[in-house]
Amino acid sequence: MKSLPSLLLKLTLPLYVLDQVTKWLIVLNFDEPVPGATASYEIYPVIDGFFNIVRVHNQGAAFGLGNGTAWAPFVFFVIAVIALGALGIFWKRGAFNSLLLRLSAGLLAAGILGNLTDRVFQGFVLSQYEEESFFTRLAHGYVVDFLDFILPWYGHWPSFNVADSCICVAAVFLVLSTFRSETESKDKKEPTGSSR
Repeated sequence: MKSLPSLLLKLTLPLYVLDQVTKWLIVLNFDEPVPGATASYEIYPVIDGFFNIVRVHNQGAAFGLGNGTAWAPFVFFVIAVIALGALGIFWKRGAFNSLLLRLSAGLLAAGILGNLTDRVFQGFVLSQYEEESFFTRLAHGYVVDFLDFILPWYGHWPSFNVADSCICVAAVFLVLSTFRSETESKDKKEPTGSSR
């Protein structure tokens, strides 16, 4: 997956499709949250006391940061567009020069595109907002979160989706690649031995 088209086709596109399909299954099968709420009253337990499927509308970022605020939909929309542009620029400059870095780029692209699609589609395409202004429709955009875990030492972990998972795994790969490059640079600096 050294070329960008190959990476997009083999990794980013399948994960993006998985993200959108799973979100639409939630949207079509769960009731919308009541006005003023961010989560549907419906809960589908998968593993009692540990894992549920839910429907949460998140206008903010990870852990619900900014959810329900007027500024969040605009700020996170702009951040997503800038992040996608930055990924393209860094790719062209050869920044993703190892397998881990290329995988992280593909995962980041899938995650950013998945959540950006939600923000745009849920605010711009849904019929109830068709007559509204651009900014009003953007303000109604949200990300669909549905994976709900209950951790013994924490309680309900903030719900998330496939796109969020892609972004988190990409972050782990970026950290691992940093440690790997540091180890390689140390190995290069160490003397191979001296002759007597």
